[in-house]
Amino acid sequence: MSDVIFSPLRFKNLTVKNRIFRSNISGKFDNEDGSLTQTRINWECKFAKGGVGAIISSYVPVLMEGRIIAGYATIHRDEFIPYWQKLGEAVHQYDGCRYIMQLSHSGRQMDIPGVHNSGRPNISSTSKKESLHGFLCRAATKFEIDGLVKAFADGAWRAKEAGLDGVELHAANGYLFTQFLSSGINDRTDDYGGSLENRARFLREVIHAIRARVGPDYHLQVKLSAVDRNNVVPWEKKGNVLSDTVQVAKWCEQDGADAIHVSTGSLFPHPLNPPGDFSFETIATTYDTMISSGVDTFRNFLLFRYKLLRPIFRWIWFRMKKGLPFEAVSMEEARAIKAAVSIPVLNTGGYQTASVIRDGISSGAFDGVAIARSLLANNDLVRWWESGHDRPPRPCTYCNKCLLNAPKNPMGCYELSRYDSREQMIDNLMSIYAVHATLNLPPPGVVERPPTPSEMLPPPGSVHYATSIPKKPPQRPSGIMSS
Repeated sequence: MSDVIFSPLRFKNLTVKNRIFRSNISGKFDNEDGSLTQTRINWECKFAKGGVGAIISSYVPVLMEGRIIAGYATIHRDEFIPYWQKLGEAVHQYDGCRYIMQLSHSGRQMDIPGVHNSGRPNISSTSKKESLHGFLCRAATKFEIDGLVKAFADGAWRAKEAGLDGVELHAANGYLFTQFLSSGINDRTDDYGGSLENRARFLREVIHAIRARVGPDYHLQVKLSAVDRNNVVPWEKKGNVLSDTVQVAKWCEQDGADAIHVSTGSLFPHPLNPPGDFSFETIATTYDTMISSGVDTFRNFLLFRYKLLRPIFRWIWFRMKKGLPFEAVSMEEARAIKAAVSIPVLNTGGYQTASVIRDGISSGAFDGVAIARSLLANNDLVRWWESGHDRPPRPCTYCNKCLLNAPKNPMGCYELSRYDSREQMIDNLMSIYAVHATLNLPPPGVVERPPTPSEMLPPPGSVHYATSIPKKPPQRPSGIMSS
């Protein structure tokens, strides 16, 4: 009897060789200008080699102003198309593994702004600061929303031009689309706020714009949070419930989406995404990189750093986890969405047990799964299942140290209990640098010299106003610092 995990998954415009997708995860591998590097190609190929059917890229901003973390590749320029084309070619060589680019915009959820975005509030659906870290923002104007719609359509066109196999809109986990969709965040009173239909307008306009730009025959899927659970900080509103997302999924299908990818939570990280533990020892050494990003980050740093204060955050974070599993945490929510649409449904949520995935597919909860941390722990997880194992010998422990290291350190598995030694862990982390890019010398060009003092003098006969007494600089109002 054939294994459903290894049966092809057929979408309208795409066929994937099995039911396992590498979910969107990566590290700070790329250049400050948004161009991708050899390290990112090495990273993606680890999972393609391990046997996944398709890779969903980590979030790829369609504008530099939409970066979530500086050092992640973008798709905001036509000049970057050849780089993404090379990455796609690298992934495709592994038994036809597919590559889907996840188009994104941070909105107010910008963890590490980088030089392009430092010191300015980012656009969102609202002017209220983000609830966990206190990232500042301002409500986007209609003109800016129109520009965002075009930017997403342009990003999809660039992905298609690069020969990638499709795109995913990241409309989950607290990023810009969530900020419009969520009743717990969106406080607008115009055509983009209020009713669910209005809150979904921005997402639907983007889907329509992408279809107009790339046509009906290019794969497009949408990642949605089934339930917001926006009240991680207890005084925040709960946000959207499952019935809201079921309706949004139906609209997405109606507007031209080929699949729905089901997640959970209206911010990232969220107590239920990714499900699992929270290592205070790890975040106490990495969260300092985010202190300047938000107005509440220093408060959080103190809660993470000092053991006497940790119980406060632990209560806030873990109260939502009670009674819920680490694996298949949102399976039943995916089942409800799948029952309401006729397009395939993917689900993410800590999957690493073959029998659980088989049961989910066979029972109609979903058509495939997207996996991140369990594939970090075992890049060859799919090969273990092919060999008849239900789980690998050293499974993911759901410690979440990988994600808590992400702001500062290379992405990878940091759970020492899974290794024979610390040196083995370091070797695994460094494996993404194994293949190096070819270094090129810049063209010498023309050497330009600055003008001599005599060349800087005004031409004879011209009027030159000069004084031996320098003018005093204008006085600044008190309380304003000079830049």
